[in-house]
Amino acid sequence: MTTHNVAQNHADSQEEMASKESFFRRLYTGVGGIDIVGKRKRWYQIALGVIVVALAAMLIRGFSLGIDFEGGTKITMPPAQVTTTQAEKVFQEATGKKPVLVQIIGSGDGRILEITSERLTQGEINDARVALNEAFKPVDAQGTQTPDAIGDSTVSESWGKSITNRMLLAAVVFLALVFGYIAFRFERDMAISAIASLLIDGIVIMGIYSIIGLDVTPATIIGLLTVLSFSLYDTVVVFDKVDENTAGYRQSTRKTYGELVNLAINETIMRSINTTVSTLLPIAALMIIAVGLLGVGTLKDLALVQLIGIIQGTFSSIFLAAPFVVSLKSRQRAYVKHDEAVAEVRSASAGTVATSLADGATAPSDSGVAGAKDATGTPTEGETESSSADSGQKRVVETPRPPAGSSARGDSDGGPLTWRPGGRS
Repeated sequence: MTTHNVAQNHADSQEEMASKESFFRRLYTGVGGIDIVGKRKRWYQIALGVIVVALAAMLIRGFSLGIDFEGGTKITMPPAQVTTTQAEKVFQEATGKKPVLVQIIGSGDGRILEITSERLTQGEINDARVALNEAFKPVDAQGTQTPDAIGDSTVSESWGKSITNRMLLAAVVFLALVFGYIAFRFERDMAISAIASLLIDGIVIMGIYSIIGLDVTPATIIGLLTVLSFSLYDTVVVFDKVDENTAGYRQSTRKTYGELVNLAINETIMRSINTTVSTLLPIAALMIIAVGLLGVGTLKDLALVQLIGIIQGTFSSIFLAAPFVVSLKSRQRAYVKHDEAVAEVRSASAGTVATSLADGATAPSDSGVAGAKDATGTPTEGETESSSADSGQKRVVETPRPPAGSSARGDSDGGPLTWRPGGRS
């Protein structure tokens, strides 16, 4: 077997071992070579499909806006043994208006019957309270039956409009500050990519709320801005590694810009996953304890949007933000020329190796030392082949030339050639 074949077999063996290495092991070490940037079109297609569904849901189904946005009246009381159907019937008979939502939130002593309707006049509110009191005899926290156990609150339409305008203003200011910071800290293309990722996060989250029919409340908006900040943090971590890996990349033709970005994502992907898991645990605890056991409705809105948003934010920071940067750079002349230079160097290197092998040169060993052979693949004079126990390859070893008048013989065990003075064995 020639040295070239041995080297090729060794390379194939290394490749097979790498392919058998655990995916999660490679993921954990950050050297897994997961081709995220190279397959970015696939991630774009997935994101586009989700965006289309989310936008369609928002246009067709709309949102279930809370009382703080649309205005209206909310009446609450301890539910006791009351069902939502019974409460809805009594309320409608007393006011002549069908409630928008009747629900029981919380558990145990914290359970509350909540009736939400369009805005009622004070007379209609009084009628509703009297009817509910007579029908269900609610008791207060001390166990006393009293009409005061029934509470009410009203929000005007103008207040809801004001809240909506402030929400939109807060979102615009947030995105402007994000763009300015990333453009200053890194560069414009990264700022554009970060904003695009955040917009996708927002669309997906609101689309899920529209599809499921969850109430959009001020707590939802607070939670949305919180998860966008989390997504931004994760994106900045990735961008920082990208900035580090690509510093001075034009002076080297070893890797393209996209390959360096892909390496940066691989090096930070485990950190992103760990951050996501550690962040989701307290949010899950918040939903179980505060919402499930204590029945705090406001915390439910806050926790739910955070749960959805953190998962979406992690996806966008890994599969969208950095690949967006590569897509923007791939349209710029300087980056295209560098990619072409890398391709030319690789092509020339491959051609040189092919020519050397065709001329009978040996493939490089693990140590990087090449041994010369003649056209038949036989070691040249003064050289022999020995086996390397560590690598399984043959390597060329220099041996002294036999002086004139001496004879050479091979060892009986097939070892390297030896010589003895005077031709004596």
